[in-house]
Amino acid sequence: MAWNIAFILFLCCVHSTLSFDCSSKEEKLQVHLVPHTHDDVGWLKTVDEYFYGANKTIQDAAVQYILDTVVTELQKNPNRTFIYVEIAFFKRWWDQQTDYMKKVVKKLVADRQLEFINGGWCMNDEAATHYNAIIDQMTLGHLFINDTFGEEARPTIGWHIDPFGHSAEQASLFSLMSFDGFFFGRIDQEDKDKRLKEQRMEMIWRGSRNYGKDSQIFTGVTYNGYGPPAGFCFDDYCADPPIQDDPRLYDNNVKERVDLFVQETCDQAKSYKTNHIMLTMGSDFQYQNALKWFKNLDKLIKYVNRDGRVNVFYSSPSRYLKALHNAKKVWEVKTDDFFPYAHCPHCYWTGYFTSRPALKAYIRESNGMLQACKQMETLNFGDPRVDTPSSDGLRRAMGVNQHHDAVTGTEKQHVAFDYAKRLSIAREECKDLMSSFVESKMASKDVKFQYCDFLNISMCEITETEKSVVLNVYNPIGRSISSYVRIPVNSQSYTVKGSDGKVIDSQVESTTAETMKLRRANSGYAAYELIFEVCAPAVGFSTYFITKNEEKKREKRHVINKKNAEDDYFIENEHLRLEFSKDTGRLTRMIRKDADLSLAVDQQFFWYNGSQGNDVSCQTSGAYIFRPNRSEPYPMTNGNKATMIMVKGGLVQEVRQSFGPIVSQVIRLYKGQPYAEFEYTVGPIPISDHLGKEIITRFDTEIENGGKFYTDANGREMKERIRNHRDTWKLNVSEPVSGNYYPINSRIFINDTKLQLTVLNDRSQGGSSINDGQLEIMLHRRLLKDDFLGVGEPLNEPGVNGNGLVTRGKHRVLLTTPEEANKLHRIQGELMMLQPILSFAKNAHSTKYWRNFMTPEYSALSKALPVDVHLLTMETIRQNTVLMRFENYVEAYEGGEEIEIDLDGLFKEFSVVSLTEMNLSASQKLKDKQMWDWNTNETQFHLHRDESFIKFKSAMKISLKPMQIKTFIVEIKKN
Repeated sequence: MAWNIAFILFLCCVHSTLSFDCSSKEEKLQVHLVPHTHDDVGWLKTVDEYFYGANKTIQDAAVQYILDTVVTELQKNPNRTFIYVEIAFFKRWWDQQTDYMKKVVKKLVADRQLEFINGGWCMNDEAATHYNAIIDQMTLGHLFINDTFGEEARPTIGWHIDPFGHSAEQASLFSLMSFDGFFFGRIDQEDKDKRLKEQRMEMIWRGSRNYGKDSQIFTGVTYNGYGPPAGFCFDDYCADPPIQDDPRLYDNNVKERVDLFVQETCDQAKSYKTNHIMLTMGSDFQYQNALKWFKNLDKLIKYVNRDGRVNVFYSSPSRYLKALHNAKKVWEVKTDDFFPYAHCPHCYWTGYFTSRPALKAYIRESNGMLQACKQMETLNFGDPRVDTPSSDGLRRAMGVNQHHDAVTGTEKQHVAFDYAKRLSIAREECKDLMSSFVESKMASKDVKFQYCDFLNISMCEITETEKSVVLNVYNPIGRSISSYVRIPVNSQSYTVKGSDGKVIDSQVESTTAETMKLRRANSGYAAYELIFEVCAPAVGFSTYFITKNEEKKREKRHVINKKNAEDDYFIENEHLRLEFSKDTGRLTRMIRKDADLSLAVDQQFFWYNGSQGNDVSCQTSGAYIFRPNRSEPYPMTNGNKATMIMVKGGLVQEVRQSFGPIVSQVIRLYKGQPYAEFEYTVGPIPISDHLGKEIITRFDTEIENGGKFYTDANGREMKERIRNHRDTWKLNVSEPVSGNYYPINSRIFINDTKLQLTVLNDRSQGGSSINDGQLEIMLHRRLLKDDFLGVGEPLNEPGVNGNGLVTRGKHRVLLTTPEEANKLHRIQGELMMLQPILSFAKNAHSTKYWRNFMTPEYSALSKALPVDVHLLTMETIRQNTVLMRFENYVEAYEGGEEIEIDLDGLFKEFSVVSLTEMNLSASQKLKDKQMWDWNTNETQFHLHRDESFIKFKSAMKISLKPMQIKTFIVEIKKN
């Protein structure tokens, strides 16, 4: 992003008054020049616009010309190097090349002149991304590189020069992908200042407390963000002078340029431990005219080396890392993360944790669809009845959407529309594939299944209009699940039968007024919702038959309107009882009936007024930045009172609350479920008062959490957060709210010795515990000022009708003891990430006919996986070859234990012929993975691979330690 350049100019002046003779170095300074470009996979322009160079009125950037001219220039000098990162762009460019040009590029790659760094489909964000999607997008890029250039071209360096904060899980994942090092450009300004002074810009990062040393990775913070030293940008975008070296002409500036370069490099060297430094020679979409860059870099190398004070040469991050390794220095060990990130005291990049909540939800939901689609594609293999659609489109669309200006919500509005459009188009192809799969496995020739994308606002044409409908429930999880569905209907009486033909309990409730409003110009008109519990086997489906009854019989239920009721202000199921205030309409207490736990809870909604700048700082709240104009949020209504209607039925009891025209909520307890569901609807946020608003939900409790709270890292390990604290420096508390916000991708909780309150979410959000006993999550943002970080427009989403975006989402809330919470929130996290896929068809047959002539129930597994084991990946990568990942998703401190699973006979559709264990991104055989030895300030040790992480107990039995993911290339044959 272009904002980085201004920050670079500031940083370059940090040591400008110091001597530049490098005399403090024992050996001559070795300067590694790394020519590179940073190509956002969408930001100010769409992916297509960036590739071709369209829409120049916004930005003059064309990736195709970068790769064209770089390849041309590399051929002119075998010493020249260039690194490339974003495979989403490179694959497009590659597909357009001639056979001759492909041969040229393959030689450049083989000679290490052109080196793939990072190598994912994009440079993913680290705060708003789920680990499942990170692994997928990295694998997509790495498999392309391996298939096209061979394993010798495999990336070995993580390169996240632009993402806005860095997670420990990302470091751990990179280590498991066989990366030797991880470099990035953004850390908190206080942290960076301290590290610069203390020569602590490079370290060993152990991202996982479960993997320990096996997850560590060498980590470096670049000096200038990701731009060149001041005065040495030779791009068409830059105004720095070229090197004028003809002695016959005036203005010869060789000495001046050499002196400045030596000064800049020597200044930088003072902040690093060894006599090697790395210069990032490039920036956003640079090298469209690679000739200009390389011609000047050639001269720079020639004249600086002739001067002799420092030695400069073309290099790459992997070559630089090798030099550091050879230096045999002792490095500090880091175990926490780099959140939150701030570039100035009032500039915390914590708003993007929540920005564009609807897009974030769409991406998360699409991830679930992609996993199911890939499974069905694998299970379909060799079946001639199956049509040809594939998961490729959705894999690539999801890869694009993990970019650090996509899922983050920090792109321009037309680019956000483009991201969503790509997902929508790709989802249609997966729907075709999944429909074919279901129809094939059911052995149905005349039943055609379809999908309803708007069930969250109770819209589904087939269920609203047909008298008899078949519901297919596909479960992508490796064990059987039960869940409740809410089907849009237009009658008050239905009969629901399961796959066995038996009638199952159901409940019909009126559609809420808020849901009716959400439909607006859409065609949905369901007056009711049909509710019932569905069960589905492991990696399989079940079928339900819904029939409209002619007579109007309806289950008795109890409806209480708060205005005319004097008592009965509670809802309950077997596990929980929720009590509400008759005065405020808000939740007042949660009771765990089956565990004798009780907690006073006041849940309500507030809004922060986004700052538009003040006398302290001109920084505004925007797409990236969260900066409220005061620490105390404003109540949604006077006294934050809610109107309340209670609905009590046999399957679900719920409280429907309205907190005024902006916010409404339904709190539900389903029969048999251990959680309370909070479904909120927020928006459109009004701006007629010219105030930007950032809406939160907050739980006020009596839990004594002592300033501590816990958030997940990309949906995996939990991280302890301490209010107003950083592990590696003493924090200057300049923004007491936004400076304590952290990303939440799956869950957040607070606890004390007796009780724990856990909230799980259905998309990435930001949250915190600003005061003891409090837990808050940001839900929606609408702001009127740009935050001056490059996007050039305020975060002001128009929504369906131009009046502002309305977002709807769900939280699952658990009340437990700290000891029992862990496994429960792990199970619920998996269920929220991979929700069942529902499809519908007209029903022209009797239930007896279905049982006799079709297959209404199916499972791909002969037995379910253990409860702590997650089938993370099952996807076809070539004929009869499947990529599989199994995960033990419980941490060791949570009671996780080593688990053994036997793949022999596990899958009904195919037999496993052979297993090859791979690294996490499937780019290298695990037996070939070699980790480098590093000396640390803990102790000097020889790092070796834990063989139990690698070897099988037998040919088909594998073991999984707590939090361990194992990746396999599996050769299969059809049973």
